[in-house]
Amino acid sequence: MKKLSKRHSSCPVLKGHGFSRAVKRFKWNAALAAEGMQMVEQEASGHDFSRAVKRFKWNAALAAEGMQMVEQEASGHGFSRAVKSPKKTWALAPEGSFSRSNLKFRLFSQHKKAISFVTIVLVGLIGVALVGCNHTAQQSLAPAATPPFIANTAPATQLPVQQAKPSKPWEKIPTPKLHEFKPHQPQRIELKNGIVLFLQEDHELPFVSGSVLIPGGSRDEDLAKTGLVGIYAQAWRTSGTAKLNGDALDDLLESKAAHIETGADVDSTALSWDSLKGDSDQVLSLAMDLLFHPQFNMEKMRLAQQQEATSIVRRNDDEAEIAGRESSKLVYGPDSPYTRQPELATIGAVGLEDLKAWHDRSIGGKLIVSISGDFDPAAMEAKLRAAFEGLPAVKIAPSRHDVFAGPKPGVYFIDKEDVNQSNVQIVGLGTDRRNPDVPALAVMNEILGGSFASRMFQKIRTEMGLAYAVGGSYGYAWDHPGEFHAMVLTKSASTVDATTAALAEIDGLTTRPFTEEELARAKDNILNSFLFRYDTREKVLAERVRLEFYGYPANYLETYRAALEKVTVADLNAVAKKYIHTDKLAILVVGNGPEIKPGLDELKLGPVQTVDITIPMPRQK
Repeated sequence: MKKLSKRHSSCPVLKGHGFSRAVKRFKWNAALAAEGMQMVEQEASGHDFSRAVKRFKWNAALAAEGMQMVEQEASGHGFSRAVKSPKKTWALAPEGSFSRSNLKFRLFSQHKKAISFVTIVLVGLIGVALVGCNHTAQQSLAPAATPPFIANTAPATQLPVQQAKPSKPWEKIPTPKLHEFKPHQPQRIELKNGIVLFLQEDHELPFVSGSVLIPGGSRDEDLAKTGLVGIYAQAWRTSGTAKLNGDALDDLLESKAAHIETGADVDSTALSWDSLKGDSDQVLSLAMDLLFHPQFNMEKMRLAQQQEATSIVRRNDDEAEIAGRESSKLVYGPDSPYTRQPELATIGAVGLEDLKAWHDRSIGGKLIVSISGDFDPAAMEAKLRAAFEGLPAVKIAPSRHDVFAGPKPGVYFIDKEDVNQSNVQIVGLGTDRRNPDVPALAVMNEILGGSFASRMFQKIRTEMGLAYAVGGSYGYAWDHPGEFHAMVLTKSASTVDATTAALAEIDGLTTRPFTEEELARAKDNILNSFLFRYDTREKVLAERVRLEFYGYPANYLETYRAALEKVTVADLNAVAKKYIHTDKLAILVVGNGPEIKPGLDELKLGPVQTVDITIPMPRQK
């Protein structure tokens, strides 16, 4: 910079506070602008300004914009938007004239606070002086003309600059075709009594794991004893067997770094185990003992009931738990087998005999036994046959005939005054996986709210800034209709705006046609996810067991993936018009009522209905 000042001392120098610490308080004269403008003329064809420009990927169009804004904004509003950024670097040098390294400097320090108004005015004044010196400074060391705003001379001309397209080298990277999807299927063995065995060899690590999936879950329990299956699943493991009680079993397994666990779901219960290869025979024997000879203990049952009671009295602590639970009730109904919840009275009605009866009944169903890990398949098959082949023929559970009416449209509200946000749930009735439209629905879901690039995320969070969590999908379950479910988490004051925006994006599925770009991105996301969802043999085994449990064909994953690849834009538009109906959706808001302004009535979707989530106390005997 010192060299530059000496060589172009004929131009007037504007003194002031300087641009930033990067300028190092050297005097910057108008000749620098002249060289910069000369460079724009010479290099506007798209060549980079300097190595500094290459480093920041800044092309000639940006410099042209900055110089143009100097003329237009000489009143003191600043150079241009580029100047506002505290992380830009401006290098002005004609090709081959001065050392490029001497002409690099930062406009603003990264750690400096916002520029004061006075500094911005000075920037504008300096910029005007630079433009005024343009014509004369291009002559070798010739005296510069007086700036036009001082001498009222002819205005500086605006140089036409060819707009250079930003470089996107990543778009040139070739994308290889996905490998053919052929997961390593386990060996399936069906015993004469109907019990199914799956063996999945995997010798990568010296571990062996297994499970027994048992039909029957919470949807099958007595309404008056809702919560029975949850208590059963816990007391089953903690009680142990006649040979080894639960506490002793804990100690033995801990000494071997092994596990045996029990659990329950809405449609099944399960026993699972894992251990090192050297202990696999012993741990398998312990698991089979627990499966066939459980010893339910009164003390352990009471402990399970106490823990369940604690969960019940605290179920309204978390707004997310409230929103998920109550929105499902709107879809399926409060008394549906899929939404009914344990109460203090119903878990208190469960006795030890109920646990024994449940176990005896469920163990006679179609068991699915699966083993994965480092084992000899022939030897493992022999062990499992010895354990299960002598059982009676399985009893197939009768088909279910549940009725699903869907929600009553409207706005529902749950007041929770200890939060400063709103959890908005927009719900409706979905479908099941046997529906041939599921592949197209899966792609539609990805476009609606399945990723950062989805419509809901880009509009509501990125563009409007109304939510920190947002998403949505048309759900499908394995053996009953799932839920259409869209969710928005937003601050209390923006509840109405965020809800309105979410409804608009949902409705937009039927009014805004899908694009080929959206289709390609969504399909890529889903198809690529298979690489991670089924990247181990154990995961493939778990999925195969699930398909067996719900009665789907063994090649379902392959056919489903192939169907995804065939989805077209026309398919998306068709399923959106067929399944998306905003007039059939219910809206549940869990939030702080006094802070939600404007109120929910501004949604203009009918009267707001309050949902009662009071926890009923058991009647005194």
